[in-house]
Amino acid sequence: MVPKTVKGAAAGGIAVAIVFVVTLSADAAPSDKPQILAGFTQSGEASYRAWADADADRGAWSAYEFDWSTDYCSKSADNPLGFPFKKACQRHDFGYRNFKELGTFEDHKKRLDDAFHADLKRICNRYGTFRRSTCRTIAWTYYRAVKTLGD
Repeated sequence: MVPKTVKGAAAGGIAVAIVFVVTLSADAAPSDKPQILAGFTQSGEASYRAWADADADRGAWSAYEFDWSTDYCSKSADNPLGFPFKKACQRHDFGYRNFKELGTFEDHKKRLDDAFHADLKRICNRYGTFRRSTCRTIAWTYYRAVKTLGD
C-alpha cells in the first residue's frame, strides 16, 4: 500500500489547505486482467502470437502481475523425438498458473487444454506427412495426459 496525498482549498476567501491521505494499493493488478489472460490463452494462432509477444516483453505487462513460471512439459520431454513442444507447454503452464491464481481455473481448464492441443497440432503441421503423423500421435498423448491428469 502506498499513501498518496491529495490537497484541496476551502472557499470563503480564506485559503485553507486540507490534506487527505488516501491509501492506494501499489500491488493491484488492472481490472481487465481476466480478459487479457483469456485473450492470451485461446486456441487460435493470433492468441498464441499475442502471448509469445508478451512473453518476450514481460516488463510491459508487469502491472498485471502474471505468473510466468513454468516447468515446461513437466516430467515429459520438452522436445519429444525432436518436436519442439517446449513453448506450447510453457503457454499451457501460464494459463493454468494464472487462472488458478484468479480462482477460476475449473471454468477455463477445458479451453486451456484444448488450446494446448491446438498449439501442438500447429507445431506438427510444419512437418511432412510421415513426421506429421508421428508428431500428432505424440501431441495427442500429451493432450490426453493434461486433460486427464492436469490440475
